[in-house]
Amino acid sequence: MLKRVCVFCGSNSGSGDAYLKAARETGRLLAESGIELVYGGGKVGLMGAIADACLEAGGSVIGVIPHVLVLKEVAHRGLTELHIVQTMLERKTMMADMSDAFIALPGGYGTLDELSEVLTWSQIGIQHKPSGLLNVNGYYDHLLAMMDRAVKDRFLSEVHRELLLTETDPRRLLKYLEKYTPPQVDKWMDRVDR
Repeated sequence: MLKRVCVFCGSNSGSGDAYLKAARETGRLLAESGIELVYGGGKVGLMGAIADACLEAGGSVIGVIPHVLVLKEVAHRGLTELHIVQTMLERKTMMADMSDAFIALPGGYGTLDELSEVLTWSQIGIQHKPSGLLNVNGYYDHLLAMMDRAVKDRFLSEVHRELLLTETDPRRLLKYLEKYTPPQVDKWMDRVDR
């Protein structure tokens, strides 16, 4: 059973209403499911939208934000808990340690960094928590195609490609995360014992 889900998402809202709608729907869904939201602690963009929606629906929201972003006045001060850390690395580590699963909504470099890091940790066996991608409005279609190319060109095994659960509907994605069983396989496809 998932108690806390970490959501990675943009500090911008993106273009059109689809991204904000998905963030709000995900926040409400987590609250209605009794799952605490762990996220980057911002009050702006999709980050602010998911936190506000979760709180408005009676949920619990834990933010983790580096001090440099607090100084830029983007910290959300209305959260259940707000942890202020010194570095981005501390932020990612704390969010991962607190969470039972991860979801990436649309975002930029930071979102991709956070998602890539938890997937890498799963691939090499540092952690075995599920990771999901909410592919809103086809936003991640090219990233998914690149991952398929990585499998085709043997930089990524099919088993490790499947570490990233993908859906367009947050409710279905949450169900996949709840049912997830991690694979038990070596990272290296062409390992030769010496």
